[in-house]
Amino acid sequence: MIRSTDQGGGLWRVTIDRPEKANSLTAEMLETLADTFEGLVEARAVVLTGTGRVFSAGMDLAAASEGLGTSPVWERLSTAIAAQKGLTIAALNGTLAGGATGMALACDLRLAVPDARFFYPVMKLGFLPQPSDPGRMAALIGPARTKLILMGGARIPAQEALTFGLIDRIVDGDVVAEAEALCADTLTAAPDHAMAIKAMCGG
Repeated sequence: MIRSTDQGGGLWRVTIDRPEKANSLTAEMLETLADTFEGLVEARAVVLTGTGRVFSAGMDLAAASEGLGTSPVWERLSTAIAAQKGLTIAALNGTLAGGATGMALACDLRLAVPDARFFYPVMKLGFLPQPSDPGRMAALIGPARTKLILMGGARIPAQEALTFGLIDRIVDGDVVAEAEALCADTLTAAPDHAMAIKAMCGG
C-alpha cells in the first residue's frame, strides 16, 4: 500500500496506494512510510503523492480503537520527512485530512489539484495534533489561521489554501509531473550546493 520508486538521477517518488479506502493510513502503512523516508535521507529529491482522488483521509478510523490516533509513529514520520537533505514536494492529488497533514507540512513544497480540500478535525475527534504540526502550520499561515483549522474545524478549499500559504501552487493537470519538473534544478546541481541553499532557507 506504500510504493517507493526510483525515478532516476536521485529522484524518488513515494506513493500512498490505498484508493479504495481514500488512502487512509494504518499503523503498518505509517511504519512503512517512516522506514521509507528514513532510508531516503540521501536522496536528491522526493515527491510524495497518493493514488485516486484523495491524497489521504488521515488515520484509518478502524484503527482508532487501537490507539493509532496518539501513536508516536506520526511524529516519527514527519520528522523523517523534515530531515531529508534533498528537496521534498507533496504532490497532493486530492483532499488532505487529519493526521496526514503532518506529512505535507514537513515537506519543502506543497502542490495541489484544484478540487483539493484541507481539514484537520482533531478538536472534533478528541485527539491532539502531532506535536510539530501546529508550529509548522503557524509558520506557513500564522497562528490565527492555524486555530481556524485546528480549533474551528474549517475546511479549506485549494484556492483559499493557496491564499493562506498552506500550499504553494495549484496545478490544473498532472500534479506529480509538475512536482517532478520542479526538482530538475536540484537534481542537476551539486548535492552540497542544493543542501546549502536548503539550509539557508531554514532547512
